[in-house]
Amino acid sequence: MRYIIIGAGAVGGAIGGRLAGAGHEIVLVARGAHYEALRAGGLRLMTPDGIHPHRLLTVDGPEPLGELRADDVLVLAVKTQDSQAALDAWGPAPVAGGGTAADRLPLVCAQNGVESQRLALRRFRRVYGVCVWLPATFVEPGVVAAAGTPLTGILHLGRHPHGTDATVRRIAADLEKSSFEAPVVPDVARWQYAKLLGNLANSIEAVSGVLTSEVGRALYGRVRAEGEAVLAAAGIPYVDEEEQKRTRGDKIRFEPFDGSARGAGSSWQSLDRGTGTIEADYLNGEIVLLGRLYGVPTPLNELLQRLANTFARERREAGSLPVAELVRLADEAVATYDEAAEAAE
Repeated sequence: MRYIIIGAGAVGGAIGGRLAGAGHEIVLVARGAHYEALRAGGLRLMTPDGIHPHRLLTVDGPEPLGELRADDVLVLAVKTQDSQAALDAWGPAPVAGGGTAADRLPLVCAQNGVESQRLALRRFRRVYGVCVWLPATFVEPGVVAAAGTPLTGILHLGRHPHGTDATVRRIAADLEKSSFEAPVVPDVARWQYAKLLGNLANSIEAVSGVLTSEVGRALYGRVRAEGEAVLAAAGIPYVDEEEQKRTRGDKIRFEPFDGSARGAGSSWQSLDRGTGTIEADYLNGEIVLLGRLYGVPTPLNELLQRLANTFARERREAGSLPVAELVRLADEAVATYDEAAEAAE
């Protein structure tokens, strides 16, 4: 199978680079300066076992490929806020022998959150979800770093909304030969909702930096508690932390290349690159949406969603809000909600 990586940033670049290193045919899809760098000099994938250069076919959309191949696998690895545009572009792409990508090709959503699969299923017949545990950074145009070892990542895969099939097992087998563990599970959403709870910290990191202080970790605990209450009210199951720890074990250790501490996550990276957008609407915003649907208060997630979007829109410096100030704003948000609730009774 040929893998078309739609969004060759941190996650997509790491997956594409590792698959290429195992001998698989890869097409990278990128835009802007990253597209130009990949076209000019190829992908440089930095890992604890060395720097791996790959000269791979790189495009900025489906048109340069002409007809897609019947054995193509589309891997959607853009941020969720960019998913709809990618689906609009790739869904109608013609496939050799007739039909379109949406009709005939598998689409694998290797992203944070849960929304992209729902968007994709409106158009694509075969949609697969991935729970992505993959410490990676989009360093600069043309360069991606993946600091996990001995495995680069753990990628749970399954059909969306549930089930497995021969295609996902073939994809998993390819990933297993490419420095990943790739369990095929019939309930991949359980893993993704567990990851969503962890990703609620992304906005905290984005606006106030990596969670190294007790104050910051305590705030995340409060934010996560809102998320857990919402999922319970909605009847949405998720893998508990103990099962996650058993699954991960010591299979992925973080080994940065310069001896530094763990870097911040994907939302921080969006602010740091000044993209003007951020995925908070599909992380904290997913909890806010469910809270409104099921009558569960989510003032902390609402605050983080709003702050992250403001930082992105105004291109504020990543991590520039002191965590003590963020906690003060969080306390105010909760107090304001409580006062409004009391007034309404």
